[in-house]
Amino acid sequence: MTQQSWLASAQGDTDFPIQNLPCGVFDDGRGARMGVAIGDMILDVGAVDHGLDPALFAAPAWNAVMAAGPAVWAALRARLTDLLSDPAHRPAVVPHLVPQAGARLLMPFAVAEYTDFYAGKNHAVNVGTMFRGAENALPPNWLSIPIGYNGRASSVVVSGTPVTRPWGQVKGPDEALPRLAPSARFDLELEMGAIVGQPSQGMVSVAEADEMIFGYVLLNDWSARDIQAWEYQPLGPFQAKATATTISPWIVMKAALEPFRVATPARERPLLPYLREPGPMLYDIGLTVSLAPGGKAETVIARTNYREMYYSAAQQLAHHTTSGCAMRVGDLLGSGTISGAAKDARGSLLELSWGGKEPLTLETGETRSFLADGDTLVLRGAAQGAGYRIGFGDCAGQVLPAIELPDWAKE
Repeated sequence: MTQQSWLASAQGDTDFPIQNLPCGVFDDGRGARMGVAIGDMILDVGAVDHGLDPALFAAPAWNAVMAAGPAVWAALRARLTDLLSDPAHRPAVVPHLVPQAGARLLMPFAVAEYTDFYAGKNHAVNVGTMFRGAENALPPNWLSIPIGYNGRASSVVVSGTPVTRPWGQVKGPDEALPRLAPSARFDLELEMGAIVGQPSQGMVSVAEADEMIFGYVLLNDWSARDIQAWEYQPLGPFQAKATATTISPWIVMKAALEPFRVATPARERPLLPYLREPGPMLYDIGLTVSLAPGGKAETVIARTNYREMYYSAAQQLAHHTTSGCAMRVGDLLGSGTISGAAKDARGSLLELSWGGKEPLTLETGETRSFLADGDTLVLRGAAQGAGYRIGFGDCAGQVLPAIELPDWAKE
């Protein structure tokens, strides 16, 4: 029989059953605190008898708990499961439950560094085909190495934070010179984010990297395609990716995802030994993207699954350490855009509209090739178990118009 919580809202149709207990930070008007989601409530973790050092819960961020290590992660998870499943604890726990509906969800951890990868083969093939043709779709190194770039930790924001359309240098194919303009090809990227919970010194194996990961979030790596097209050669993404990276407010601990492990796909080219996996390192997590024009109903524009990735987060993390680069508690790794093989499984508008040549028609009757001002994007994801569901909460952001250009920046 599937284990259940004594809390009624944590039973049945919910993203947050007793099997999940994702970690977040909330403010219900009494200050920011650490909590776990259970049903339609939030448990104030620092206020209950958790059996751990109270100092771990002093700051409104999960970094101290992450730094304490996997044994503490397991002990906390076991204790919270007991508190929320054994009815004998109910009188002591109920006073520390807060309705999610009345709470503001904040950044769940302090981001140390941010690295984004390009590790979904369907996405890489689609983008490469658009720009280089099918025969040269994948770069020569793609099947051997998890390609990535170092992004801006300051760009990472929590779900619900508005995203302002960026300005940048753009240059059309028929223009002699570049110009400064708001991005006209502003896009989303459906990704998962892996959160590093333990530091490294020197190289780590894929197995060791997997043990270092505290949990996962949904991630939207907003992208200005026109800015990127002009600036990315020869050093890759820069300002086109620096506007915002939105994450879901709940960190789903790796332990909650263990039943959903799946293997990466068969390799088309043998990987070097340091990248070989000792077992399944991906997860069966269904994902959707919804787009809602300002104030109107949303349309699901894509459905895919995290299992589509070619490289796992553990492989990405292991590769990150090969240069001697030290990983830190709170590092965030973006998976890269998650696209399936079908057209409606593509994780970006660049792919869905095929570079703008095939606009999408929304249920409202409007069309989109790229994002319009007022559009709200919502990423959702869940792993479906036997009688329960492990969800991440919404990863949402609305596009605001570009700011007025200062006089000193005008022609």
